[in-house]
Order: sequence, then C-alpha cells, then structure tokens
Amino acid sequence: QVQVVEYGGGSVQPGGSLRLSCAASGSSFGFYVMGWYRQAPGKQRDVVAAINIDGSTNYADSVKGRFTISRDNAKNTVYLQMNSLKPEDTALYYCNARLGALNAWGPGTQVTVSS
Repeated sequence: QVQVVEYGGGSVQPGGSLRLSCAASGSSFGFYVMGWYRQAPGKQRDVVAAINIDGSTNYADSVKGRFTISRDNAKNTVYLQMNSLKPEDTALYYCNARLGALNAWGPGTQVTVSS
C-alpha cells in the first residue's frame, strides 16, 4: 500500500509563497488520485486541491487562482504551489493518495501565514 509524507511547510508573510511536496512510496503512483487537504485548529479537514490520473485538477473556491497542484509520476511526487498566501490559509496541510478502497494520509505539514 502506498505511503505518503509531506514536505515544505513553514512560516511566511501574507502575500508570500510556499511549495509543498508529497513523496509517495510504493508502485502504481500514476494510478492514484492525489489530493491536498488542510485543517485549521477547531475546524474540519477540507480538500484544497486534487489531481486525477489524467492530470485534470480541482480546487476549493478559496484557493482558485492562487494555488496550483501538479504531479510528477516519474518521481512519485505531487506538489502544491501556493501563491498570494493569506492568514486564513494557515493550517496543517495533508497529502492524500486514493485508489479505490485504498486511502493513505501523510502526517501533515504546518503552514503559517502571519505578519
């Protein structure tokens, strides 16, 4: 079963950028639907962006035009480029890999947007 781990979180000022990476182990990465989720303190975990096996993408309305999800199947990695960050983007960001009944989560990486 695939395992995933996130990298690239940190602290940034409003208007800044960060790129998150999610490295997946195991085979058949190209067949997984990959997604980024986030959870702020006291709130539920919500989807931020997802990328399908054909490369098509979906975004939460709150991040459209600012975030970009991409994948490199040769490197078993999915990315989330985050631009024009806002304080409300502050959260623990999780990577998710899904294939049928298989569903794997990473431990999360913290993103803090503050002046």
